[in-house]
Amino acid sequence: MNQRFHSLDVFRGATVALMILVNNPGSWSHIYAPLDHASWHGCTPTDLVFPFFLFAVGNAMAFVMPRLDAAGESAFWKKTLRRTALIFLIGLFLNWFPFCFYENNVLVLRTWNHAFLLNNGTEIGVRLFGVLQRIALSYFFASVIIHFFKVRGAFIVGATILLLYWFLCVAANPSDPFSISGWFGTAVDKSIIGANHMYHGEGIAFDPEGLMNTFAAIVEVIFGYLVGNYIIQKGKTPEMLNSLFVAACVFIFAGFCWDMVFPINKKIWTSSYTVYTTGLALLVLSMFIYLVEFKQRTGIWSRFFDVFGKNALFIFAMSGIIPRTMGLIRIANGFDDAGKPKFLTPLSWFYEHACKPVFPSQPNIGSLLYALCFIGMMWFFAWMLDKKKIYIKV
Repeated sequence: MNQRFHSLDVFRGATVALMILVNNPGSWSHIYAPLDHASWHGCTPTDLVFPFFLFAVGNAMAFVMPRLDAAGESAFWKKTLRRTALIFLIGLFLNWFPFCFYENNVLVLRTWNHAFLLNNGTEIGVRLFGVLQRIALSYFFASVIIHFFKVRGAFIVGATILLLYWFLCVAANPSDPFSISGWFGTAVDKSIIGANHMYHGEGIAFDPEGLMNTFAAIVEVIFGYLVGNYIIQKGKTPEMLNSLFVAACVFIFAGFCWDMVFPINKKIWTSSYTVYTTGLALLVLSMFIYLVEFKQRTGIWSRFFDVFGKNALFIFAMSGIIPRTMGLIRIANGFDDAGKPKFLTPLSWFYEHACKPVFPSQPNIGSLLYALCFIGMMWFFAWMLDKKKIYIKV
């Protein structure tokens, strides 16, 4: 059955739009709680963005995999390896870009082992992993599992991975398996990646997109594929929609139950987090299918998200490239208490002088206003590409 599901495009586009929104506040010091990640255990709306995108990657695979399987082993491996490498390298490019930074007001090159200095003066190299790298690895391993084990086998393998990851977490450190210091994955990442090339946003070398916490993320893609395959097989029928809704409730309930012994946690991407976010993704997708496919309630809102979905990876990459490029342009902004000159970038100048003054006593509103303006700019780029029928595929 070859039906077009516009709702899947809208779902993917809405996920990209929210991803850009939460990644680009006016000030990281002024963010509404739902637009920030959970500090450790728990799940905020922001913590849904990444798993929703992986779920959407799996949905899209359901439409592509039959053609790849039919084309033979050579075509499958060529396409899968090429796409994996490109997405991973784009992510690495973004981590390294713009290849220089200001150090003591002097522009210096970002080398592999010297990318910037932490506040404590520690020298850090280019981070190896990141969002796009996780997408690449999750896509690759999910594709291979689905290719060889097919639908039923992929579900069994996915469930096995979730259980094994739970076992590894507990077996490696039974006394404290789920804390930032007790989680086993950091030691593995340090030994393979090296602390110098890991994320340090938590104050220590800890990578939320490292190797060990990628296991359960792979299953997010597998579940997305299984849902997409089911939608294709059943078509636009009430049975399909009802089944998705029931499955959503089951997954959410199962995620909550598992949370009691394996806490829902994005930063170590626990198995309960995969199950819980899959359920929420199913619930949101069911709502989009109902509104778009069954009720035909499309309009400005669906077209707004749709243009993001048509160039999802490119627009996400540009949302990182533009701020980094603007960061090289410095606008004088007075002096600090020590008499040293202070600078703003064009984007931070826009926040300070255009967004922040709108509600001077409510800095969170100004920060959100900036994020909305930024997403409006990215939407304009996406709309221009769509208008010219330019679709950048990886």
